[in-house]
Amino acid sequence: MAGVQTAVALREQGFEGPVTLLGAEPHQPYDRPPLSKAVLLGKAEDSAFDVDFDALGIGLRLGTDVTGLRPADRVLDTAAGPVPYEVLVLATGAQPLTLPGAEGVPGVHLLRTLDDAARLRPVLAAAARVVVVGAGWIGAEFATAAREAGCAVTVVEAAGQVLAGAMPAEVADAMAGWYGAAGAELVTGARVAAVEEGRVLLADGRALPADAVVVGIGARPATDWLAGSGVQLGPDGSVTADAWLRTSLPGVYAVGDCASFPSARYGARLLVHHWDNALQGPRAVAANILAGEPAAAYDPVPYFWSEQFGRFVQYAGHHAGADTLIRRGDPAQDAWSVCWLKDGALVAVLAVGRPRDLAQGRRLIETARPLDPARAADPAVPLKSALA
Repeated sequence: MAGVQTAVALREQGFEGPVTLLGAEPHQPYDRPPLSKAVLLGKAEDSAFDVDFDALGIGLRLGTDVTGLRPADRVLDTAAGPVPYEVLVLATGAQPLTLPGAEGVPGVHLLRTLDDAARLRPVLAAAARVVVVGAGWIGAEFATAAREAGCAVTVVEAAGQVLAGAMPAEVADAMAGWYGAAGAELVTGARVAAVEEGRVLLADGRALPADAVVVGIGARPATDWLAGSGVQLGPDGSVTADAWLRTSLPGVYAVGDCASFPSARYGARLLVHHWDNALQGPRAVAANILAGEPAAAYDPVPYFWSEQFGRFVQYAGHHAGADTLIRRGDPAQDAWSVCWLKDGALVAVLAVGRPRDLAQGRRLIETARPLDPARAADPAVPLKSALA
């Protein structure tokens, strides 16, 4: 997503020089969100971007694995030979974390690529018994699709709550009930001791039968290939881009899941593994490349969405550091939202079945105007009307 959008943005903003897009996968560049939905369920064969690369003069080099970067020579090393560059944009995304000890065990799957989705289709078609390791966003989305396909689903989470690390327990606890209501078993506070063909063994001695195991325990930036290149990486493995998405090397930018950036809005360095970041960041990168100097600082209000168990969940902002949490509506119902405030101003909003709260909240975060907490807590009052 980030690589394609960067190439397209360069053309849309008037860049006339050669543009080459390198990708390790052999497939036409594709969108990832449908992989856990329509593609996984066999409702779509693929999710290729509707981009005419030839018409835009974008050279595609698919199935090209980049193995190294030599900045002194301005060259990328690939299995097919060196590729010179004048300006380089790193958009290598993230790679899913594997479950230690489960690598190579028959029936163990990840869900990140089109090939992953293709391997999982027969599992769903057979209405198999599936164990999902990880109750994060991808775990919930896969469990949703598996239940829709008629699979028996058990979701195992090592933490004591769903969405651990993404949402506080007081918010996430309301989502835990969605699993059982959809016919999926949720097991929290359970560590996986071993995965064997046909079953998952938990540390407490329980054995869960499994025709297939899907691991969804997070992802890390795909940056190992940059070792020794001089590109500065953070402790989380992300390329530490600056406010204009420049790396520590001249002429080298980074965007999307592989890059973190400093947010003046939140006073923190953010690593955002979501679709909207891979859409918005490339526009800033293209503008800075064309200007030849810092022109467009990148400080978005992060946004993402998830479809799970018949609910449309949206989130905007960054709630770490908030000092006030406000609920709008009853989490036991189908539609509700949560607002986080800091010093009276809205900094993040989570909306379940309330898209208007999300749209209005996102704009309020951008303006940083203070809210009246009492009015913001009334779900009948539009957020835009809850200004202090």
